[in-house]
Amino acid sequence: MRLRDAPADLLIVGLFEGEELPAELADAAGASEARAAFKKLTLIHPERPAQALVVGLGAPGDLDPERARLAGAVAAHEAGRLGAGSIGWAVPEADERAEVAAALVVGSILAGYRFDRFRSKAADDDASGRVESLLLIGPTDLADEVEVARICAEAQNRARELQDLPANVATPSFLADRAEQIAAASEGLEVEVLGREELAERGMGGLTAVASGTAEEPKLITLRRRGSGGPVLGLVGKGVTFDSGGISIKPAASMHEMKMDMSGAAAVLEAVAAISELDLAIDIAAVVPATENLPSGTALKPGDIITQYNGKTVEVNNTDAEGRLILADALAYCVELGAERIVDLATLTGAVLIALGSTYAALISNDDAFAAEVERAGDESGELVWRLPLHPEYKELTKGTIADLTNAAAKRKAGAIYAGSFLEEFVDGRPWAHLDIAGTAWDVGREYVGKGPTGYGVRLLVELARAQSGG
Repeated sequence: MRLRDAPADLLIVGLFEGEELPAELADAAGASEARAAFKKLTLIHPERPAQALVVGLGAPGDLDPERARLAGAVAAHEAGRLGAGSIGWAVPEADERAEVAAALVVGSILAGYRFDRFRSKAADDDASGRVESLLLIGPTDLADEVEVARICAEAQNRARELQDLPANVATPSFLADRAEQIAAASEGLEVEVLGREELAERGMGGLTAVASGTAEEPKLITLRRRGSGGPVLGLVGKGVTFDSGGISIKPAASMHEMKMDMSGAAAVLEAVAAISELDLAIDIAAVVPATENLPSGTALKPGDIITQYNGKTVEVNNTDAEGRLILADALAYCVELGAERIVDLATLTGAVLIALGSTYAALISNDDAFAAEVERAGDESGELVWRLPLHPEYKELTKGTIADLTNAAAKRKAGAIYAGSFLEEFVDGRPWAHLDIAGTAWDVGREYVGKGPTGYGVRLLVELARAQSGG
């Protein structure tokens, strides 16, 4: 296809330093002003189409998938500002051309995310339009990777919307309904939802205790995919749909953001949806413990002792360390469902934000080989992880005074690692990886996710599943 024949409102081409525009655009009005510095934008006007956007890509050897995601995002933002409903990207020549093409798709789709369902009309200061369609101009052998990228990016945007929804909408029951929708859309998925009475009957003391302060019905949501005959991959996502801290109440100033404490759940649910849409040959056991954490006359109190699903007892010394209590039950249940390897995602500690900022999620694992697989999936997807150590001395911090464990150590040491070491008590020795996404799930500021929800973890989990399935 000739560039000028692309059926799109806006043609987008990349320009490397030291190179020239394609011959059919070289005589366009404004072409001589095109800039090749990374992320620089130049609007030119060939006879056909009426306008084209030149995106600076920097030095040819520097273009990797992450830079391509950024380039796709800045171009999509500019296309929206220009009112282009459709865009056509000419895939640049690169050593990893399929990966670059996929990254352009991811960056473009993620940059198009908008959350405006509660606006009665568009904000006056929001002049940007929305790109409705994206065409890639390049070899046909890029199609498979591009389609995977589309499915993953759309799933990530769905996770972002779940994160964005207010807590009076995205309740535990709402997440359960979303799981039902995901299962209904795929013949290979089964769903199970347990409520408050069933949780108590089964002895899930962590989820029951955290939910004791709220009138909202807690849910333990399970999605299962079976039939591949391979090892079962367990996925567990923290689903605290609003976290006030409970009796150990949080400061009021930023409490409204605690609607996003279900970001791990959002990532797991939508990753399973994407895995099913891709029809990967893999068995999945996904478990989402969902509840609010509120103070009331019936709420869990500091000093209470609870019994988790695997029989271990816990002194609850801080009700704002509730995520590990509900994850403990979910991890033990995931083991019971036959998961042979488990990944959990949780906005678990503020300590991880201090340690790693918003660039990396913390990875804590009891298995070097599995940790390496998760790291590779993070590198491939661009959802980066940094491994933190487990050590017997950290385990000492988790020991209780009058119970097996404590959910909050008296000494403020290694907070993110301590929480991971606590969770290790509930995986029954299975290869396990814990991802603390408190720094990466929200307000990262990168061009393709901006400020607000990121949907972090969806692409990483899909990449991990693809590697295990051979897909």
